[in-house]
Amino acid sequence: MPILKLKPACKDYLWGGRRLIDEFGKQTDKDRMAESWELSCHPDGLSVIDGGEFDGMTLVDYIEKNGRRVLGSNCQIFSDFPILIKLIDAQGNLSVQVHPNNIDALEHEHQYGKTEMWYVIDAEPDAYLYYGFDHEISEDEFRARIENGTLTDVLNKVPVKKGDMFFIPAGTIHAICKGILIAEVQQSSNVTYRVFDYNRVGADGKPRQLHIPQAIRVTLLTPPKTDYNFGGHLVRCAYFTADSKTAPWSDLCGDESFVSILVLEGEGTVKCGSEELVCKKGDSIFLPAFSGKYEVTGSVRALVSSVGTI
Repeated sequence: MPILKLKPACKDYLWGGRRLIDEFGKQTDKDRMAESWELSCHPDGLSVIDGGEFDGMTLVDYIEKNGRRVLGSNCQIFSDFPILIKLIDAQGNLSVQVHPNNIDALEHEHQYGKTEMWYVIDAEPDAYLYYGFDHEISEDEFRARIENGTLTDVLNKVPVKKGDMFFIPAGTIHAICKGILIAEVQQSSNVTYRVFDYNRVGADGKPRQLHIPQAIRVTLLTPPKTDYNFGGHLVRCAYFTADSKTAPWSDLCGDESFVSILVLEGEGTVKCGSEELVCKKGDSIFLPAFSGKYEVTGSVRALVSSVGTI
């Protein structure tokens, strides 16, 4: 099996900065980059293979050409490619938002919902984010605080530092705030309901669209659960497993799942069978299922993800 290096789809949302361009080597003709979709088969932004036999082919086309076997047995229960992995540079605050669960999203949006996790790559001093409510509230209070602009008064404001992880099940209200660089692993979905956006306007000069009825319908009105047991992993849920690893390490990419390696720091080499690929900070690497034993050497620190079962 080949070692595939991926080129991301890039997004220039108004709150983005330049760290993905200047520090991670992402290419764009825009002045800023908010997100790079590093592993994506979502139609809103497809990953493209960079180099080798399949150079220029989208990951979707690669899977179609080689069969869903390359995804592994754990992926067979999903009708679509199950996860999406991003780098996110928040120079400004993201909107306060929420994502629906699978049942609601399939009914109303005709795609899956979004459970996700955030791994903090870096954070400025005094950086924070919003993660659920700080106490249980009623739907009436939720609606009233949206209308009178006091919603953030009841959100759970959490200081963040490099290496923190947040698991965000669908229905959890949240917002990444300015000065935070994040790697995100999520379900392959692009359904986001904005609840509050700091009264900003978009590129068209108009206030950005909010989705209040939808958000009221799907938001959990309780504080977030924090006592998860991920069995020694950074996170493990029904949709993905993720770990932070530092080279050198070796592992097995078996028949259960592909492996994604997102290089967050350093440089080194990924070896698998007769294949070898030099990698550096910002590189996204895809190992198809059945690739077998692989090893990573050098000074690499990476987020390593796969599709697991619980």
